[in-house]
Amino acid sequence: MSRNLESLTLFFPCHNEEESVQGMVEKALAVARSVSANYEVIVVDDGSVDDTGVIADRLAASHAYVRVIHHEENKGYGGALQSGFRAASKAWVFYTDGDGQFDLGELPGLLDLTDEHDVITCYRQNRQDPLIRKLNAWAWGLLVRKMFHLEIRDIDCAFKLYRREVIDKIEMHSTGALIDTEMLTRAKRAGFAITQRGVTHYPRTAGEQSGGSIRVIFRAFKELFKLRRDIAQS
Repeated sequence: MSRNLESLTLFFPCHNEEESVQGMVEKALAVARSVSANYEVIVVDDGSVDDTGVIADRLAASHAYVRVIHHEENKGYGGALQSGFRAASKAWVFYTDGDGQFDLGELPGLLDLTDEHDVITCYRQNRQDPLIRKLNAWAWGLLVRKMFHLEIRDIDCAFKLYRREVIDKIEMHSTGALIDTEMLTRAKRAGFAITQRGVTHYPRTAGEQSGGSIRVIFRAFKELFKLRRDIAQS
């Protein structure tokens, strides 16, 4: 049965998302207030060189429930998520991406899972990305599922809801694309209850994707083998 949350942090990282950040904040505010009377929206400006930070600051100045975290330099996807998670102050923490490829209006549909689960990790239905990106994601997902014994359909889907206790207990070291694998692996090993649900995925209409760059891929593999060593030694 759906219900409202005790409190909610909703955050999203942005890197050069000046065309979408205002719409994302406005939608986030509307959705957050619909599921909890105690909420906050956090924008993580990860070293943007466009007007993302300026727009986010303007929105924060006019909305008491909005905060902005600025990285002077780009710290990477994992670094941006770490900042958002560590700044979160509410009982439940939700994050998505700042590029508008998910509908925040689907967040209330996850609430019926919060009574018995600590992590709700979603999977993209009919993923709207170029074929080569989908093939790379399939191969990467297969690798990390086998390596860490994760029965997760879409590990890197940026539509996840965490109970605050999970964030407080697990370690986060990844500054790159491995962050989701690290968090889910550590949450599973700590005994937290994880479940999955499908969400709609939409084509990107602004900004540029960076997940397929050689630098990002190299960092992901470097962190992958470091995480495997860390898990084996724990």
